[in-house]
Amino acid sequence: MSQPFVLPDFYLPYPARLNPHLESAREHSRTWARDMGMLEGSGVWELADLDAHDYALLCSYTHPDCDAEQLALVTDWYVWVFFFDDHFLEMFKRTLDRKGGKEYLDRLPAFMPMDLADGFPEATNPVEAGLADLWARTVPSMTKEWRERFAISTRNLLNESLWELANINAGRIANPVEYIEMRRKVGGAPWSAGLIEYAANAELPASVAESRPLRVLTDAFADAVHLRNDLFSYQREVEDEGELSNGVLVLETFLGCTTQEAAESVNDLLTSRLQQFENTALTEVPALCLEKGLRPDQCAAVAAYVKGLQDWQSGGHEWHMRSSRYMNADAVLGPAPFDGVLGTSALDVTSLFGRPAEARHRSFTHVPNQKVGPSLLPDFDVPYPLTVSPHVGHARVSSIAWADRMGLLDDLWDAEKLAGYDFALCAAGLDPDATPEELELSTEWLTWGTYGDDYYPLVYGRPRNLAGARAATVRLFACMPVDDPAAGVLAAVTPMERGLADLWARTAGPMPAAARAAFRRSVDVMLESWLWELLNQAQHRIPDPVDYIEMRRYTFGSDLTMSLSRLRHAGQLPPGLYESGPIRSLENAAADYCCLLNDVFSYQKEIEYEGELHNGVLVVQNFFNCDYPTGLRIVDDLMRSRLRQFQHVIDNELPLLCEDFELDEDGRRVLGTYVAELQDWIAGILNWHVSVRRYGAADLPATLPHGSSPHTAFRGGVAPGWMRPSGDGTSADRVRLPEAWKAAAAPTGAPLAVPSVTGAVPAPMGPAVPSVTVVAPEPMGPAVPSLPVSAEWTPTLPAPTVAGGHTS
Repeated sequence: MSQPFVLPDFYLPYPARLNPHLESAREHSRTWARDMGMLEGSGVWELADLDAHDYALLCSYTHPDCDAEQLALVTDWYVWVFFFDDHFLEMFKRTLDRKGGKEYLDRLPAFMPMDLADGFPEATNPVEAGLADLWARTVPSMTKEWRERFAISTRNLLNESLWELANINAGRIANPVEYIEMRRKVGGAPWSAGLIEYAANAELPASVAESRPLRVLTDAFADAVHLRNDLFSYQREVEDEGELSNGVLVLETFLGCTTQEAAESVNDLLTSRLQQFENTALTEVPALCLEKGLRPDQCAAVAAYVKGLQDWQSGGHEWHMRSSRYMNADAVLGPAPFDGVLGTSALDVTSLFGRPAEARHRSFTHVPNQKVGPSLLPDFDVPYPLTVSPHVGHARVSSIAWADRMGLLDDLWDAEKLAGYDFALCAAGLDPDATPEELELSTEWLTWGTYGDDYYPLVYGRPRNLAGARAATVRLFACMPVDDPAAGVLAAVTPMERGLADLWARTAGPMPAAARAAFRRSVDVMLESWLWELLNQAQHRIPDPVDYIEMRRYTFGSDLTMSLSRLRHAGQLPPGLYESGPIRSLENAAADYCCLLNDVFSYQKEIEYEGELHNGVLVVQNFFNCDYPTGLRIVDDLMRSRLRQFQHVIDNELPLLCEDFELDEDGRRVLGTYVAELQDWIAGILNWHVSVRRYGAADLPATLPHGSSPHTAFRGGVAPGWMRPSGDGTSADRVRLPEAWKAAAAPTGAPLAVPSVTGAVPAPMGPAVPSVTVVAPEPMGPAVPSLPVSAEWTPTLPAPTVAGGHTS
């Protein structure tokens, strides 16, 4: 059979090496697999199948430095996981038996007890028998923290097979973002990373195991492993098995291109993920070790883990080039600078040039502040009705007064700019059933979050003051004490600190302790994401597309506001439901749609005026090396696919979730309420973007935080943020401009007027923006839009107390 495409040129920066205990591992794996019942009589494998697959060769390449006993155990784990994959295929995927597959998977966690003294159930098949044996042999040498992490990754690996089965049942091909997320779980690379900790004697310290740098290393490693596997296994999976979960097929469908072009794009993404791995390892991991105060032996363990991940990449490639399981008939082994040395064909210095080098070069050489003109806007086909809270006018007035009290109107912003940003309209669409007090609080969270998002790049990003940003963030953490929320005001000095301390006390104070801790974590990750943006800004580096999508959810504040919504229903739904795959998929799809929508509207503001690197359209342009209209089309397609996925989860996955968790009528009602809140979230964010004075070409640059509006720049003689000192300890400074400057720049006309909006809201820029009619009373103060009242829509199910993410 001819190959469907020619294998691309791979980026291979690390040499492959072979463990000297290969033959002993082969012999051991044959005996072990037969003892577990995986060979003759299993209906899945014969000895010839096991020998042809040669998992001992895989493990000898991917773990070149471990001893014979460790290699034998790791090889047994891989024999088990591949047997499981083929066993599940034969038993349930081919027969499309989801119910039987779920019952099969539900039994397996019992074979991974945290305490071996608890024992194991009686095994009923080779998968259960193998898991019990492996668990008992592995966990005695690992800590409780590792056991918990590895058990979770193993459960993910097993349970997400149901997602693949559901997609086969529906004949559905995932969109690229959905595919990457789910492939990590079902593909097993995070599980492999856990075994690296064992084989390399490199268990990660608990204080850093869940940190962003280590998580990104593991995720980038996983994505590269899976995308490489997709290239080699396309023929077997797609053409032979009818598999729909393959990255080449996903991009072939999404981009509407040939199989060869899709394969090249998958390889480009693989390269990008490896380069993300390298960047994280070199720029973030050393700083993390210093920040956490790791001991020398702990730093050595982290370094050994990084090296273990590198070994797996090169060794995994070498195995794919040799295994009979994959499409590699035309693969060329070599050339290598060590010709004749077994296990060096994955080292090819020519792969360090060409497309990989060009992609890396583009990421660091973007020319900022290029004139791009007004942002181009596609059609936004949001099917969810908009309802706006009748308390929007009150929230407008009270939130501006609050910002003034906190000191947020003394430098980057003034009252006029804040009125034009109209965060009350955003909150009123996101939370249409809020009380006046709830809507006021929601508006103030949006105000504070967006102020911070404006403040960090200007004050810390331009001078590349990462140390000052970290110190400021630590002070913000101190404003959110979990034990006594009201005590945060004692630590607050700067406007941002005062604003956060006030919001924290009012929001977290009434919460129970567990909910308060969960809410605190969501604020923490948003603050940490701002530091991630500053690191990229300091490097002048356009982010990798996968890292960008995943971090954008945090920089946008999505995780923060969704956590508040989930907490509102705390105790009303079974434990684990919010952590389930369908709910996470639903939330991420909604977040991605709104984050990318913001990127589309803010393109001119960010690229032309702010020199920003964190914009989804720019990230796509950089990755595909294409122009703005082409990048926008790809982003628009991705937004539409994420919105379709959001609705697909509602229509197809949530009913199964209700069955899996045995939800009664009340439980289904609560879940339906949460879904309605997410629909409000999408509709409200779209409405705000088409109405606000922040992104339109006619409003720029005056509405920017560092804009040239005389009223803004010289209010009270205060210099704009970009003219003030930005080092650690200077955030409270208010630099005064010379009197001559103020006189020369005094405004000659009336202040900027906020337009009155009547009827449908027109597009502020570009074509094809949907008309939006909103429900709202007349405003309570001057200089805010006058919005008509409509009876077309009625309030939906209750929405979150605090909803919506801040914007760029």
